[in-house]
Amino acid sequence: MSKLKQLESFVAVAARGSLTAAANAEGVAPAIMGRRLDALEERLGVKLLLRTTRRITLTHEGSAFLEDCQRLLSDLANAEASVSAGGVKASGHLRITAPAGFGRRHVAPLIPKFYELHPEVTISLNLSDRVVDIAGEGFDCAVRVGDMPDSSLVSVRMADNRRLCVATPAYLARHGTPQTPAELSRFHCLTLSSDASQTRGWAFKLPAGGRPAAKGEADEGTEPHRAGEVSYLKPAGPLDCSDGQVLHEWCLAGYGIAWRSTWEVEAEIASGQLVAVLEDFAAPPNGIYAVFPQRKHLPLRVRLWIDFLKERYGMPGFWQAPSH
Repeated sequence: MSKLKQLESFVAVAARGSLTAAANAEGVAPAIMGRRLDALEERLGVKLLLRTTRRITLTHEGSAFLEDCQRLLSDLANAEASVSAGGVKASGHLRITAPAGFGRRHVAPLIPKFYELHPEVTISLNLSDRVVDIAGEGFDCAVRVGDMPDSSLVSVRMADNRRLCVATPAYLARHGTPQTPAELSRFHCLTLSSDASQTRGWAFKLPAGGRPAAKGEADEGTEPHRAGEVSYLKPAGPLDCSDGQVLHEWCLAGYGIAWRSTWEVEAEIASGQLVAVLEDFAAPPNGIYAVFPQRKHLPLRVRLWIDFLKERYGMPGFWQAPSH
């Protein structure tokens, strides 16, 4: 007896709550369906279903096994669809998580477009700035910004992300433009408050051929002595906030210089609303990643979503566009 047929019968009976209904849907006798279930339970050595003359209910083990069976059968259907004459056809439910600010700008607008391409995939998007336990909380994929720590997760780098100092043209016209990070002490800097996650401060490097730190600057951690070396500066200013989006809005309103990610400000730089300063001192880029649990066979819907993101994030002008 086919193991796959046993699993399909188990899922069908559990879904319909009736052995007879499942047998009728497949066009076989209820006795055949019953023998498949008996064989499955005997092979596994556990009771999956409690059967009476009036109804069928799942045991605790049956409920847990049902989820695995449904996922397995869905993945099998996706695998067959991917090589069939009809082409790729993904299905099932896709659970995605992303940081709140980045997700609102560069993930949420793409969800409906992905759904239009794959209408048999249902999608849930979670936006949160906490580090979500992807496997423990049942997510298929996370989009994350920044260097990836070593973990059991698999990551795919989809784009580069840099941090730049930016200000409005009007602010720079009134106050001048800093030429080195050390000069930021003379400007209003819009910073994350001390209880926020950005604890090390703003990162800068000495450009190739640049001058070494002036006397006293190295002690402040403003400019490294060797080209390419990264150091950190904690500038001060009259305004700080624990929310990066608020800092972005204050910067656009002309209240000072902010240190923001290119994914957040490139559209405003391209349009002239903001100007990047100290670009020669910008630290090396980190990455924007798609992250997912270790799996021998990644579901088709997840593979297609990652490919879709990578293609969109790699499009010329994507990050400069005001909306997607």
